Amino acid sequence: MARFIDDLTGAIYDFIKFITKSVCYLFAGMLIVGVPFYLITIAFKMFN
Repeated sequence: MARFIDDLTGAIYDFIKFITKSVCYLFAGMLIVGVPFYLITIAFKMFN
């Protein structure tokens, strides 16, 4: 029974680690892509 609980907690930990890493990559990608596009739109608004 202890081995089952250990395996179950390991699987839950791996799942939460995967979700956390995926969300972090998503936010990093949004920052890397979004901030330059936002600055470009500000530049176009100023010179329009």
